[in-house]
Amino acid sequence: MSVNPYFHQTPDLLRQEQLWVTQAQSDPTKFEPLYRKYYSPILRYLQQRIDDPEAALDIASQVFIKAMKNIKNYEYRGVPFGSWLYRIAKSELYQQFRDQQSSKTVRLENQQLASVDELFLDPSDTETNRLKLLKALQSLKPDQLKLIEMRFFEQLSFKEIGENLGLTENNAKVKTFRAVEKLRIHFMKTKLAA
Repeated sequence: MSVNPYFHQTPDLLRQEQLWVTQAQSDPTKFEPLYRKYYSPILRYLQQRIDDPEAALDIASQVFIKAMKNIKNYEYRGVPFGSWLYRIAKSELYQQFRDQQSSKTVRLENQQLASVDELFLDPSDTETNRLKLLKALQSLKPDQLKLIEMRFFEQLSFKEIGENLGLTENNAKVKTFRAVEKLRIHFMKTKLAA
């Protein structure tokens, strides 16, 4: 699995980011480096969960407006600033779903499939695997699906997953393992039925 440079940062990069946060807390015009670093990943996160590209852009804008308004309340907890932005994005996205009664979707692009195929997919039949995996994903409970998305599609560490969901790092590992096992079972049932 590849490493996402937005979330797996060196201590020096985290210190630089904390400096940007501190500057933005005292002067909102200094928010630009954080915006430049995280806008694309946040937008991608939203686009993977909502079918309306315009709505994804609107929600991304709302995320950064809220972040700028509330940056004085931000507290560093040992994880990148992006974890806080993802919590805001998740909240805004769920509000959008409640407001418009939209349905949540998971997009399976080839590059995303590649991060999951290491688990149990046969690389010789990609399209069939995509269909089986989509069916298996639909059989998961929402909390299990969220764990799979965060770990494999967003490439978050277990510490970041725990931070986002209010779990310990170890609990995030255990719950993710269980979700992967359930996904594997559903995938294999689909494979055997085919």
